[in-house]
Amino acid sequence: MPDKNTNASLNPFDVSRRSFVKTAAAGTAIAAAHVSVASAGSTVRNQQKVVVGIMGLSRGMDLAKTFAATPGVEVKYLCETDTNRLAAAVKAFEKLVDYPVVATGNFRDILDDPEVDALVCAAPNHWHAPAAILACQAGKHCYVEKPCSHNPWEGEAVVAAARKHKKCVQMGSQRRSSDKIIEAIGMIHQGRIGNVFYSRSWYANTRGPIGEATPAPVPPHIDYELWQGPAPRQPFTSNRLPYNWHWVWHYGNGELGNNGIHSLDLSRWGLDVDYPTRVVSSGGRYCFDDAQETADTHIVSFQFEGKKQIVWEGLSCNRMGPDGSGFGVTFHGSEGSIALGSWGYTVFDAKGKELEKVDGVRSDGAHIANFVDAIRADDPTMLNAEIEIGHKSTLLCHLGNIAHRTGDTIDCDSSNGHIIGNEAAEKLWKRDYEPGWEPTV
Repeated sequence: MPDKNTNASLNPFDVSRRSFVKTAAAGTAIAAAHVSVASAGSTVRNQQKVVVGIMGLSRGMDLAKTFAATPGVEVKYLCETDTNRLAAAVKAFEKLVDYPVVATGNFRDILDDPEVDALVCAAPNHWHAPAAILACQAGKHCYVEKPCSHNPWEGEAVVAAARKHKKCVQMGSQRRSSDKIIEAIGMIHQGRIGNVFYSRSWYANTRGPIGEATPAPVPPHIDYELWQGPAPRQPFTSNRLPYNWHWVWHYGNGELGNNGIHSLDLSRWGLDVDYPTRVVSSGGRYCFDDAQETADTHIVSFQFEGKKQIVWEGLSCNRMGPDGSGFGVTFHGSEGSIALGSWGYTVFDAKGKELEKVDGVRSDGAHIANFVDAIRADDPTMLNAEIEIGHKSTLLCHLGNIAHRTGDTIDCDSSNGHIIGNEAAEKLWKRDYEPGWEPTV
């Protein structure tokens, strides 16, 4: 097997190389028990089988289980660059399905398989858009986890790839498929609380310090070359994998891109806005002095045409959100307010008196069923979080982070979100790529 840290020739954007090297885990078949989970509620029944491969098995394992529970869906591949995690995933998944599943360390095995209909990308953020673009080029649909890109340029590129290849690309903003959230947004758009001009959203958690980034040998169970993929090479450090890469700009997007995307997507949806005209950020690393680069205390304001505004608050080291919860979105109008929890909503009058409270249930299954239905119909317009929707919401996260990193107020073109008149900010519109790995549409 080739050395895992010197596989530069495995670059998927090198179109001259069409055969790929499988890891030692490739080809491992799983024989197991029958599926024991309930139907995910697809609206299209008993039609052609949809075959998927899962890339990244942290969040990806939850997705794999939900895809496996969706009628008519086969999870053919489990893919992970950490062979220890891959082995654990195989052991867990073999209890759910009664068909053989291929375990691999190389996602290109999924793209090369003509039986596969869709790639599910739950790898780290720096892989989201590049993998989705490659999936479209390979003739596959793609379910890509949030945020749908690592930077604004990638977001536009993945939208262009979906359009060019006419593929269904859905971002994993699963509240877009929640019946009660859809109901609440519909009430807002229908004028239940009058003219809606402001939305507040937040995410709060109690994350601890990660210490200093100490260079270390690459563990033998990690294919660090493929894990880094499009990102310019950096030495392996002891404190970034498997999760803390989120807090390093080279690979992640901070809490704003990690979980803020969920609440900002709802804020943008409810206010019925696309691109901001101005973005202002304040905050920083207030709680811990460690190797994290992204803010642990963060407030971002987005202004839109039509006298509308969104404010997002992120707390990484204190779970006390604005209403005592870790997640929420509120909409404020001339005749009342609506507050969204994770899956339900509450309606208030203009004085803050509660009028109605409705609980909801988690909608991962419905979101995946929506994706599968769109694949079967070959119709991207059916998607609840089609990639252009995902890009517009993800762009808010990128612009908030750019405002934070530059310390500047960011003025934007309301037609596309592009930065106006700020050279330092414009340099952050696109990242540098490892030579030969830059995505092409």
